[in-house]
Amino acid sequence: MKNFADKVNAFNKNLLFKGELPIGISIMNPFKDDKNIITTAAAFYNKYYSDNNSRHLILGINPGRFGAGLTGIPFTDPKRLIDKCGLLYQGELAHEPSSVFVYEVIDAFGGPEAFYKKFYINSICPLGFTSISKKNKTVNYNYYDSNALTKAVQDFIKQSIQTQLEFGIERDLVFCLGMGKNEKFLRVLNDEKKYFKEIVALPHPRYSMQYKAKLKQAYIELYLNAFSQVK
Repeated sequence: MKNFADKVNAFNKNLLFKGELPIGISIMNPFKDDKNIITTAAAFYNKYYSDNNSRHLILGINPGRFGAGLTGIPFTDPKRLIDKCGLLYQGELAHEPSSVFVYEVIDAFGGPEAFYKKFYINSICPLGFTSISKKNKTVNYNYYDSNALTKAVQDFIKQSIQTQLEFGIERDLVFCLGMGKNEKFLRVLNDEKKYFKEIVALPHPRYSMQYKAKLKQAYIELYLNAFSQVK
């Protein structure tokens, strides 16, 4: 019988978007882009999810270049993977502000082992996107940044969420990171598909770090209060 980690690892290994993207948008699939990432992510999931416990789902937007884009683990950049999770990493030691915030929340919750026993983090769209800026630099691009992209990936998103529900996800409530377009999209989708009874939306970690740094502790408490609903 496959445990939770086995299901996540199989999901990651088989993640593939087969549709057509709008011109100027590229897919970011860390599991296909770097052969070491599937091994790195598997070590993480094997460490924290090798059981048959049910968990509550936390959904971000889509992977970023310096977090899940490098490790295959949502909101876990290479530095947090090494320092907080005690796992090996070979590659660029990048820093992602969202990962810093999330692991401060995790530490306040009781540490990775306690946190990951109750929660599983992914993104509404489990693969990321990039575009080229006016300064000719590669930048992150969100699934909701254009109607054309949202439409192109909608079926992929639905299929991905449905597959993950079968890992052993509790459906009484889901946590949505992002109180703007991400929350709006998930609520519309949930009204259609009835995935969850309740959606609890929280400010996105990037927002908390970039715009509310002086209030960071208050935002950490906001997260902890929300997560306290899970017994």
